Amino acid sequence: MSASAPPRSNTLIAGGLPWIERAPGAPYFITAAGEPWTPIGQNDALPWPELSGLLGRRDLPEVERHLRALKESGVTCLRLMLEYAEGEEHYFERPAGNFVPAVVELWDDLFALCERVGLYILLTPMDTFFTWIRFDRHPYNRAHGGPCADRSQLMVCPETRALVKARLAFATERWGGSGALFAWDLWNEMHPAQGDNRPDAFPNYIDDVSPFLRELEIRLHGRAHLQCVSVFGPELIWKPWIVEPIFRHPLLDFANSHFYEEGTIDDPMDTVAPAVSAGRLTREALSEINDMRPFFDSEHGPIHTFKDHGITLPAAYDDEYFRHIQWAHLASGGAGGGMRWPNRDPHVLTPGMRAAQGALSRFLPLIDWPRFLRRNLNDEIAVESGAVHAFGCGDASQAVVWLLRQELGEAVEGRRPVKASGTVQASIRVPGLAPGRYRVTLFDTLAGREAGQMEATADDAGLRLTPTIAAGDLALAIVPA
Repeated sequence: MSASAPPRSNTLIAGGLPWIERAPGAPYFITAAGEPWTPIGQNDALPWPELSGLLGRRDLPEVERHLRALKESGVTCLRLMLEYAEGEEHYFERPAGNFVPAVVELWDDLFALCERVGLYILLTPMDTFFTWIRFDRHPYNRAHGGPCADRSQLMVCPETRALVKARLAFATERWGGSGALFAWDLWNEMHPAQGDNRPDAFPNYIDDVSPFLRELEIRLHGRAHLQCVSVFGPELIWKPWIVEPIFRHPLLDFANSHFYEEGTIDDPMDTVAPAVSAGRLTREALSEINDMRPFFDSEHGPIHTFKDHGITLPAAYDDEYFRHIQWAHLASGGAGGGMRWPNRDPHVLTPGMRAAQGALSRFLPLIDWPRFLRRNLNDEIAVESGAVHAFGCGDASQAVVWLLRQELGEAVEGRRPVKASGTVQASIRVPGLAPGRYRVTLFDTLAGREAGQMEATADDAGLRLTPTIAAGDLALAIVPA
């Protein structure tokens, strides 16, 4: 521990939140008490409006009110970066190797608040985007006394690696005993350019850092938090050699990607195409996983619209775009609804997005997730009638299906929502369920409540259903009757 760090806080709640684990044999999560747990949340950052009261304890009561509001809206998890380097007041170390007391105090308070409120944190050691963009000012830069000669060496420089490991060690020594730490994202948005474009940079980093942290946590806490790494999704297409460490590295517990597909998700001109993309990207990710580890998108949003065009999407349109991606992700087999990067001004989610998260949380109890051995069915569900896109996943006894109308409504500021007026009578056939009788709960994703139930019998050809879609979309939870 750096001599500059303040004394350890005693505010963490002993025996507080249960740790999060992988569900045995199923691609979802449970608490250490055996209860199903699903990551519902988004990316947040220390300087953004809703957490800005942490630094210097400017307004801890307001931060707590915000966290409680998240909890009440169904949020379970925030994805955060230990250091967010868009400015300089949130550097975790300055100079390199010396932990900034005010920022350590901030994290003491945030972990204590999350324990008290009941929220979890997916934590990554640094914000690699702004570290890259502003490397000329970063404490790890050799010009400022750090060890790294060039930003292209961030992942592979041995001295920089030692600093990252020391940062992770400090963090788990101080906060790793808390159940509020859901998991470690060992490196945010891995990119070949950060590893000198070496083909072995990703596995080399994971092979070194993962066992170091896991063994340290077992020694300190008697167990270790889950681990993953994340990646800028388009890189999986441009550099396919990174697929193996992202989705199949044997030391990692679950897989993450960032859904920033060009032209659909990153700059959405309608709210249907991004959902279709999210469903396809989820299916592709699951096809790369061979051990049933959980998968979810841990970053997505209209980054090109916001960052490059300087446009904040109209709230109602963005709410629908958000909701559609969320349900496409869940129904396609992802754990939860994915985690939005706000890409709005101000940099917060809208009330409509919070309502959508709450709706998802109310749907979750309809499925027995710890025993759901799903496979993706997006291409296997037969749409026999009705102009709808079908997204789904299932096993021999349960299935989740989401139906999205194909027709678009009138353009608003050049962007088109789904057509929500009138009704669509659909006929679909869901394969893979064992023959027998099933109860189907229809779920209104906008209102966040059940819209009815039906029963149907599956045979060797599948389960045939004829739901009426009275708005833009409809979710279905299918379980044995």
